[in-house]
Amino acid sequence: MPAVKTTASVVLVHGAWADGSSWAKVIAPLQSHGLKALAAPIPLTSLSDDIAALERALERTDGPVVLVAHAYAGAVIAASSNERVRSLVFIAALTPDEGETVGEVFYREKPHPKAPQLAPDAHGLVWLPDEAFGAAFCQQASPEQAALLAAVQRPIALACIQEKAVRPSWKAKPSWYLVAREDRMINPATQLFLAQRMGAQVRSEAIDHTPLVTAPDLVVDVILQAAEAA
Repeated sequence: MPAVKTTASVVLVHGAWADGSSWAKVIAPLQSHGLKALAAPIPLTSLSDDIAALERALERTDGPVVLVAHAYAGAVIAASSNERVRSLVFIAALTPDEGETVGEVFYREKPHPKAPQLAPDAHGLVWLPDEAFGAAFCQQASPEQAALLAAVQRPIALACIQEKAVRPSWKAKPSWYLVAREDRMINPATQLFLAQRMGAQVRSEAIDHTPLVTAPDLVVDVILQAAEAA
């Protein structure tokens, strides 16, 4: 595909147990298509904190913006009220409606048999067990990739999944959703329900929870569609 005919910036927001480096395989292809790409760091300390961090990242951009979220960050980008945001892309993401929490939509369906047991530590932070990366978080990744993701993981605070969501922007802005049918972290049935509820343009593929690492070409393709529309 040739360079996308848009001046939009693409702002990528990582999910729980990850950081901005999780987008490494997506950023370079986006740039090769002539897009500006920025990985927004969020602290994973509360939903409000993460929304505020995203807004600070948006201050570093000019012109129209395409917001892209992985997993938990779906709740974060949907809360942005920035008028420059033109479209939203959700990658195996959680997208609570107004008044819902991330936890409520996460536990909407039964977990996969290989999904890890999650519990907070003494500081109210939830870490993913190292072995869960290869078993559930990114089972289609190489052992080396899974080990790297485990080594750089960032914990998520309970406050992130317990805070009620505000009115989401996907009610008014065009959205795209990549459903991961082999996801062992977020039930694919939940993903499809959320995507259809928001009226997103849906693409469903046999990918794991972290396609930005294991199937980056698919992720880039969906983002390019949203950027072209922007």
